[in-house]
Amino acid sequence: MKRFWKVAAAVEAAGGFGITLDGKPLKTPARAELVVPTVPLADAIAAEWNESAETIDPRTMPFTGLANAAIDRNDSLAEGLAKFGESDLTCYRAEGPTPLVERQAEAWDALLGWARRRYDVDFATCAGIVHVPQPPETVRRLTQAVAALDAFRLAALSPLVTIGGSLVAGLAVVEQAMPADAVWEAVSIDERWQLEQWGSDDEAEVALDARRREFLSAAAFLDLLN
Repeated sequence: MKRFWKVAAAVEAAGGFGITLDGKPLKTPARAELVVPTVPLADAIAAEWNESAETIDPRTMPFTGLANAAIDRNDSLAEGLAKFGESDLTCYRAEGPTPLVERQAEAWDALLGWARRRYDVDFATCAGIVHVPQPPETVRRLTQAVAALDAFRLAALSPLVTIGGSLVAGLAVVEQAMPADAVWEAVSIDERWQLEQWGSDDEAEVALDARRREFLSAAAFLDLLN
């Protein structure tokens, strides 16, 4: 789609703050008016539209995309994200080599330790990829944590979980338990290890960097809600 507006602006709207393009309300793909709960988020979305090139590239407008998802979201989103708690990345450790095992343990034990304290649960971990069932109470409480999120935080949680493969890591970012860049380092350990061992791979590095940007954009979206 080509750029058809001159100026985007954040404005007060019923239920929050909207964005206008040359005075006309911006709408979601489902044709709902795009209204967000905070001024900083509305300003950030307006900035994305003002900074857009002549041809719109959705990849340069992550806040708009997440706001659209929050408003038009599928009601089954929470259920799908909660299922990640049954096979969380942080519970499946490498069998070797030792430096990778140690790196995973340092980063992932910290995330699981936080979740144990925060939700009063325990986790089953293993070396390898054979599925290990989590305690039913752990699954139940993590599911409750996801279900308690509002639509905008749930929309941000989605890329955090699907990119990182870890519901625990996503919730840690949502609850600001750890810096988002540190959580990204934790969930990307395996990919970065592979690059270290096998040398530079332009395609793999580009893909990893794209995932990093999307992950950190979701974290920045959460910051704009506070």
